[in-house]
Amino acid sequence: MNSGQDILQSMIEKHKIISKSPEDTFALGKQIGESVAPGSVLTLVGDLGVGKTVFTQGLAEGLGISDAVNSPTFTIVQIYEEGRIPLYHLDVYRIGDISEMDEIGYEDYFYGDGVCLIEWAELIYDILPPQYKKVTIKKDVEKGFDYRTITVEEITR
Repeated sequence: MNSGQDILQSMIEKHKIISKSPEDTFALGKQIGESVAPGSVLTLVGDLGVGKTVFTQGLAEGLGISDAVNSPTFTIVQIYEEGRIPLYHLDVYRIGDISEMDEIGYEDYFYGDGVCLIEWAELIYDILPPQYKKVTIKKDVEKGFDYRTITVEEITR
């Protein structure tokens, strides 16, 4: 009989990648963008300045998007439609209450035909879909200014 921990472990597939430069972080984003399927949701976790925007720019390039990509901190959502599938880029840092997500029509992005990338998703954990890919970027300045550990996890809850 499986323990709860065994079941949990089987529900999470985790990959750790070392990035030693912004170019490495961009390349990982691009690789994911080239292979991600319509309807996918990715959450992006990391402190300010760890490379979330660089990762997102790589993801956009992998999707075939050539527009300039920046964090939509003040607009909450930015939509890029020119690639092979749309990119819905959400930054929910400024969401004061989870009910504000209804006002922006979050379900259209979470369950749409594009790829939904959510920064600061831990603030809206209760409404995240049952399956998503969690990308966590952590800085390790002891190993170098540009050294990052990027963890990619398949989450099923």
